[in-house]
Amino acid sequence: MSARIGIVGGRGYTGAELLKLIAGHPGMTLAFASSSSQAGLPLRSACAEWPEPSDQFVELNVHSVASQSADAWVLAVPNGAAAGWARAIQDAYPDAVVLDLSADHRFDKDWVYGLPERFRNKLTGARRIANPGCYATGSQLALWPLAQRLSGTPQVFGVSGYSGAGKTPSRKNDPERLADNLIPYSLAGHVHEHEVSYQLGRDVRFMPHVAAFFRGISLTVSATLTEGSTADALLGEFQQFYRAEPMVEVTPDIPEVSKVRNRPVCRLGGFTADERDQRRITLVSVLDNLAKGAATQAIQNLNLALGLPETQGLET
Repeated sequence: MSARIGIVGGRGYTGAELLKLIAGHPGMTLAFASSSSQAGLPLRSACAEWPEPSDQFVELNVHSVASQSADAWVLAVPNGAAAGWARAIQDAYPDAVVLDLSADHRFDKDWVYGLPERFRNKLTGARRIANPGCYATGSQLALWPLAQRLSGTPQVFGVSGYSGAGKTPSRKNDPERLADNLIPYSLAGHVHEHEVSYQLGRDVRFMPHVAAFFRGISLTVSATLTEGSTADALLGEFQQFYRAEPMVEVTPDIPEVSKVRNRPVCRLGGFTADERDQRRITLVSVLDNLAKGAATQAIQNLNLALGLPETQGLET
Protein backbone atom coordinates (compact mmCIF):
# COMPACT_ATOMS: atom_id res chain seq x y z
CA MET A 1 0.00 0.00 0.00
CA SER A 2 1.35 3.42 -0.96
CA ALA A 3 2.01 6.04 1.70
CA ARG A 4 -0.29 9.06 1.33
CA ILE A 5 1.57 12.39 1.30
CA GLY A 6 0.01 15.78 1.95
CA ILE A 7 1.77 18.99 0.90
CA VAL A 8 0.94 22.24 2.65
CA GLY A 9 2.02 25.14 0.44
CA GLY A 10 2.43 23.25 -2.80
CA ARG A 11 2.63 26.10 -5.31
CA GLY A 12 6.26 27.16 -4.69
CA TYR A 13 9.34 25.84 -6.44
CA THR A 14 9.98 23.16 -3.82
CA GLY A 15 6.32 22.16 -3.77
CA ALA A 16 6.40 21.70 -7.54
CA GLU A 17 9.51 19.53 -7.22
CA LEU A 18 7.79 17.41 -4.59
CA LEU A 19 4.74 16.93 -6.81
CA LYS A 20 6.97 15.72 -9.64
CA LEU A 21 8.79 13.29 -7.33
CA ILE A 22 5.59 11.91 -5.80
CA ALA A 23 4.08 11.43 -9.27
CA GLY A 24 6.94 9.06 -10.12
CA HIS A 25 7.36 7.40 -6.71
CA PRO A 26 6.31 3.73 -6.55
CA GLY A 27 5.67 3.85 -2.79
CA MET A 28 3.87 7.19 -2.44
CA THR A 29 0.65 8.79 -3.62
CA LEU A 30 -0.56 12.36 -3.16
CA ALA A 31 -3.29 12.83 -0.55
CA PHE A 32 -3.63 16.55 -1.30
CA ALA A 33 -1.64 19.69 -2.08
CA SER A 34 -2.85 22.95 -0.58
CA SER A 35 -2.27 26.54 -1.62
CA SER A 36 -4.10 29.55 -0.23
CA SER A 37 -3.43 31.59 -3.39
CA GLN A 38 -3.92 28.82 -5.99
CA ALA A 39 -6.82 26.82 -4.52
CA GLY A 40 -8.99 25.47 -7.32
CA LEU A 41 -6.27 25.68 -9.94
CA PRO A 42 -4.94 22.44 -11.47
CA LEU A 43 -1.77 20.93 -10.03
CA ARG A 44 -0.42 21.08 -13.56
CA SER A 45 -0.29 24.88 -13.23
CA ALA A 46 2.67 24.35 -10.86
CA CYS A 47 3.93 20.93 -12.02
CA ALA A 48 3.61 20.24 -15.74
CA GLU A 49 4.53 16.59 -15.12
CA TRP A 50 1.51 15.92 -12.90
CA PRO A 51 -0.34 12.99 -14.54
CA GLU A 52 -3.97 13.82 -13.71
CA PRO A 53 -5.27 17.03 -15.32
CA SER A 54 -8.34 17.27 -13.05
CA ASP A 55 -6.40 17.28 -9.74
CA GLN A 56 -6.46 20.69 -8.08
CA PHE A 57 -4.87 22.61 -5.23
CA VAL A 58 -7.15 22.70 -2.19
CA GLU A 59 -7.78 25.41 0.39
CA LEU A 60 -6.48 24.56 3.85
CA ASN A 61 -5.58 26.47 7.01
CA VAL A 62 -4.44 25.54 10.51
CA HIS A 63 -8.04 25.49 11.72
CA SER A 64 -9.23 23.06 9.02
CA VAL A 65 -6.43 20.49 9.19
CA ALA A 66 -8.88 17.76 10.20
CA SER A 67 -10.62 18.11 6.83
CA GLN A 68 -7.66 16.39 5.15
CA SER A 69 -5.70 13.29 6.10
CA ALA A 70 -2.32 11.87 5.16
CA ASP A 71 0.31 9.45 6.41
CA ALA A 72 2.92 12.19 6.09
CA TRP A 73 2.55 15.97 5.90
CA VAL A 74 5.17 18.16 4.22
CA LEU A 75 5.19 21.80 5.33
CA ALA A 76 6.40 23.91 2.41
CA VAL A 77 5.58 27.20 4.10
CA PRO A 78 7.67 30.28 4.97
CA ASN A 79 9.90 30.50 8.03
CA GLY A 80 7.79 31.38 11.05
CA ALA A 81 4.62 29.75 9.73
CA ALA A 82 5.42 26.05 10.14
CA ALA A 83 5.21 25.79 13.92
CA GLY A 84 1.49 26.54 13.99
CA TRP A 85 0.79 23.98 11.27
CA ALA A 86 2.85 21.36 13.08
CA ARG A 87 0.89 21.83 16.31
CA ALA A 88 -2.44 21.60 14.50
CA ILE A 89 -1.43 18.43 12.64
CA GLN A 90 -0.10 16.82 15.80
CA ASP A 91 -3.36 17.54 17.61
CA ALA A 92 -5.45 16.05 14.78
CA TYR A 93 -3.15 13.21 13.70
CA PRO A 94 -0.58 12.43 16.44
CA ASP A 95 0.82 9.40 14.57
CA ALA A 96 1.37 11.15 11.24
CA VAL A 97 4.85 12.06 9.99
CA VAL A 98 5.43 15.81 9.76
CA LEU A 99 8.37 17.08 7.71
CA ASP A 100 9.13 20.79 7.95
CA LEU A 101 10.99 22.39 5.03
CA SER A 102 11.28 25.73 6.85
CA ALA A 103 13.84 26.68 9.50
CA ASP A 104 11.30 26.64 12.33
CA HIS A 105 12.37 23.31 13.86
CA ARG A 106 16.04 22.95 12.86
CA PHE A 107 17.17 23.98 16.33
CA ASP A 108 14.50 21.97 18.18
CA LYS A 109 15.85 18.85 19.87
CA ASP A 110 12.38 17.26 19.76
CA TRP A 111 12.65 17.12 15.96
CA VAL A 112 15.08 14.91 14.05
CA TYR A 113 17.43 16.92 11.84
CA GLY A 114 16.96 15.50 8.36
CA LEU A 115 20.48 15.03 7.04
CA PRO A 116 20.47 11.26 6.31
CA GLU A 117 24.24 10.99 6.00
CA ARG A 118 24.54 12.04 9.64
CA PHE A 119 21.28 10.99 11.29
CA ARG A 120 19.99 8.01 9.32
CA ASN A 121 19.33 5.92 12.44
CA LYS A 122 17.22 8.63 14.05
CA LEU A 123 15.32 9.29 10.83
CA THR A 124 14.21 5.66 10.51
CA GLY A 125 10.67 5.69 11.84
CA ALA A 126 10.83 9.36 12.88
CA ARG A 127 7.60 11.34 13.21
CA ARG A 128 8.96 14.90 13.36
CA ILE A 129 11.64 15.84 10.81
CA ALA A 130 13.30 19.21 10.23
CA ASN A 131 14.60 19.26 6.65
CA PRO A 132 17.99 21.04 6.48
CA GLY A 133 18.58 24.26 4.57
CA CYS A 134 20.09 24.03 1.09
CA TYR A 135 23.30 25.93 1.84
CA ALA A 136 23.52 24.13 5.18
CA THR A 137 23.39 20.71 3.52
CA GLY A 138 26.30 21.41 1.17
CA SER A 139 28.36 23.10 3.88
CA GLN A 140 27.93 20.31 6.41
CA LEU A 141 28.73 17.53 3.97
CA ALA A 142 31.95 19.40 3.09
CA LEU A 143 33.01 20.05 6.69
CA TRP A 144 31.74 17.01 8.58
CA PRO A 145 34.61 14.63 7.62
CA LEU A 146 37.06 17.26 8.94
CA ALA A 147 35.12 18.20 12.07
CA GLN A 148 37.58 16.70 14.54
CA ARG A 149 40.60 18.38 12.89
CA LEU A 150 39.33 21.89 12.32
CA SER A 151 41.25 24.83 13.78
CA GLY A 152 39.78 28.31 13.86
CA THR A 153 36.66 29.32 11.96
CA PRO A 154 35.90 27.77 8.55
CA GLN A 155 34.79 30.18 5.81
CA VAL A 156 32.09 29.28 3.28
CA PHE A 157 31.53 31.38 0.14
CA GLY A 158 28.21 30.42 -1.40
CA VAL A 159 26.53 31.23 -4.71
CA SER A 160 22.94 30.16 -5.38
CA GLY A 161 20.64 30.28 -8.35
CA TYR A 162 17.78 32.72 -7.93
CA SER A 163 15.16 30.02 -7.34
CA GLY A 164 16.54 30.01 -3.79
CA ALA A 165 14.88 33.41 -3.29
CA GLY A 166 11.44 31.96 -3.99
CA LYS A 167 8.67 33.33 -6.20
CA THR A 168 7.86 36.53 -4.34
CA PRO A 169 9.51 39.31 -6.40
CA SER A 170 12.67 40.78 -4.88
CA ARG A 171 16.08 42.03 -5.94
CA LYS A 172 17.41 38.49 -5.39
CA ASN A 173 15.21 36.89 -8.04
CA ASP A 174 14.95 39.72 -10.58
CA PRO A 175 16.54 38.41 -13.81
CA GLU A 176 17.17 41.94 -15.08
CA ARG A 177 19.08 42.95 -11.97
CA LEU A 178 20.97 39.66 -11.92
CA ALA A 179 22.01 39.81 -15.57
CA ASP A 180 25.84 39.99 -15.74
CA ASN A 181 25.80 40.42 -11.99
CA LEU A 182 26.43 38.74 -8.63
CA ILE A 183 24.56 39.98 -5.57
CA PRO A 184 25.93 39.43 -2.04
CA TYR A 185 23.37 39.38 0.79
CA SER A 186 23.00 38.55 4.50
CA LEU A 187 26.76 38.58 4.98
CA ALA A 188 26.51 38.10 8.75
CA GLY A 189 24.02 36.09 10.74
CA HIS A 190 22.35 34.24 7.87
CA VAL A 191 20.07 31.49 9.24
CA HIS A 192 22.15 28.82 7.49
CA GLU A 193 25.30 30.17 9.17
CA HIS A 194 23.61 29.59 12.53
CA GLU A 195 22.33 26.22 11.37
CA VAL A 196 25.72 24.86 10.28
CA SER A 197 27.45 26.25 13.37
CA TYR A 198 24.81 24.65 15.60
CA GLN A 199 24.96 21.26 13.89
CA LEU A 200 28.77 21.09 13.81
CA GLY A 201 29.22 22.53 17.30
CA ARG A 202 31.61 25.29 16.18
CA ASP A 203 31.49 28.73 14.58
CA VAL A 204 31.34 28.79 10.80
CA ARG A 205 31.34 31.96 8.69
CA PHE A 206 29.08 32.02 5.66
CA MET A 207 28.83 34.55 2.82
CA PRO A 208 25.85 33.93 0.49
CA HIS A 209 25.43 35.37 -3.00
CA VAL A 210 22.84 34.99 -5.74
CA ALA A 211 23.62 34.72 -9.45
CA ALA A 212 21.70 34.77 -12.73
CA PHE A 213 21.24 31.00 -13.13
CA PHE A 214 17.96 29.49 -11.91
CA ARG A 215 18.83 26.47 -9.77
CA GLY A 216 21.93 25.08 -8.09
CA ILE A 217 24.45 26.03 -5.40
CA SER A 218 28.24 26.21 -5.41
CA LEU A 219 30.07 26.48 -2.09
CA THR A 220 33.79 27.17 -1.78
CA VAL A 221 34.87 26.02 1.67
CA SER A 222 38.12 27.22 3.22
CA ALA A 223 39.37 25.83 6.52
CA THR A 224 42.49 25.39 8.63
CA LEU A 225 43.32 21.96 10.00
CA THR A 226 45.26 21.11 13.13
CA GLU A 227 47.82 19.26 10.95
CA GLY A 228 48.92 19.59 7.34
CA SER A 229 47.46 17.49 4.52
CA THR A 230 47.65 17.06 0.75
CA ALA A 231 45.11 17.09 -2.06
CA ASP A 232 45.52 13.35 -2.58
CA ALA A 233 45.16 12.60 1.11
CA LEU A 234 41.98 14.69 1.37
CA LEU A 235 40.51 13.05 -1.72
CA GLY A 236 41.17 9.59 -0.34
CA GLU A 237 39.79 10.52 3.06
CA PHE A 238 36.53 11.86 1.61
CA GLN A 239 36.15 8.91 -0.75
CA GLN A 240 36.47 6.54 2.19
CA PHE A 241 34.20 8.62 4.43
CA TYR A 242 31.35 8.71 1.91
CA ARG A 243 31.94 5.34 0.24
CA ALA A 244 28.52 3.99 1.31
CA GLU A 245 26.51 7.17 0.74
CA PRO A 246 24.40 7.00 -2.44
CA MET A 247 23.69 10.74 -2.53
CA VAL A 248 27.24 12.03 -2.06
CA GLU A 249 29.75 11.99 -4.91
CA VAL A 250 33.46 12.66 -4.39
CA THR A 251 35.64 13.73 -7.31
CA PRO A 252 39.22 14.99 -7.68
CA ASP A 253 38.03 17.71 -10.06
CA ILE A 254 36.40 20.98 -9.07
CA PRO A 255 32.68 20.13 -9.21
CA GLU A 256 30.30 22.32 -11.19
CA VAL A 257 26.65 23.19 -10.67
CA SER A 258 25.68 21.98 -14.14
CA LYS A 259 26.67 18.41 -13.19
CA VAL A 260 24.22 18.18 -10.28
CA ARG A 261 21.27 20.16 -11.65
CA ASN A 262 18.03 18.12 -11.38
CA ARG A 263 19.92 15.39 -9.50
CA PRO A 264 19.46 14.28 -5.85
CA VAL A 265 23.18 14.39 -4.99
CA CYS A 266 25.83 16.59 -3.42
CA ARG A 267 29.19 16.50 -5.21
CA LEU A 268 32.42 17.29 -3.34
CA GLY A 269 35.79 17.91 -4.96
CA GLY A 270 38.54 20.31 -5.88
CA PHE A 271 40.55 19.33 -2.80
CA THR A 272 43.49 21.71 -2.36
CA ALA A 273 46.16 22.17 0.29
CA ASP A 274 48.06 25.46 0.25
CA GLU A 275 51.74 24.85 -0.51
CA ARG A 276 52.67 27.75 1.79
CA ASP A 277 50.87 26.13 4.73
CA GLN A 278 49.38 22.69 4.18
CA ARG A 279 47.07 23.09 7.14
CA ARG A 280 45.08 25.56 5.01
CA ILE A 281 42.75 23.59 2.76
CA THR A 282 39.97 24.34 0.30
CA LEU A 283 37.26 22.23 -1.31
CA VAL A 284 34.10 22.82 -3.32
CA SER A 285 30.59 21.48 -2.65
CA VAL A 286 27.79 21.68 -5.24
CA LEU A 287 24.17 20.59 -5.15
CA ASP A 288 20.79 21.50 -6.59
CA ASN A 289 19.04 23.74 -4.05
CA LEU A 290 15.62 22.42 -5.12
CA ALA A 291 16.74 18.77 -5.04
CA LYS A 292 19.31 17.60 -2.46
CA GLY A 293 18.90 21.05 -0.93
CA ALA A 294 15.15 20.56 -0.47
CA ALA A 295 12.76 18.19 -2.29
CA THR A 296 14.82 15.06 -2.95
CA GLN A 297 16.28 15.23 0.54
CA ALA A 298 12.70 15.45 1.84
CA ILE A 299 11.82 12.29 -0.11
CA GLN A 300 14.96 10.59 1.26
CA ASN A 301 13.81 11.48 4.78
CA LEU A 302 10.21 10.43 4.17
CA ASN A 303 11.38 7.08 2.78
CA LEU A 304 13.32 6.46 6.00
CA ALA A 305 10.47 7.62 8.23
CA LEU A 306 7.87 5.51 6.40
CA GLY A 307 9.95 2.31 6.21
CA LEU A 308 10.59 2.52 2.46
CA PRO A 309 13.97 2.00 0.75
CA GLU A 310 15.92 5.23 1.30
CA THR A 311 16.56 5.98 -2.37
CA GLN A 312 13.19 4.80 -3.71
CA GLY A 313 11.80 7.29 -6.21
CA LEU A 314 15.15 9.06 -6.58
CA GLU A 315 17.29 8.61 -9.65
CA THR A 316 20.89 9.79 -9.46
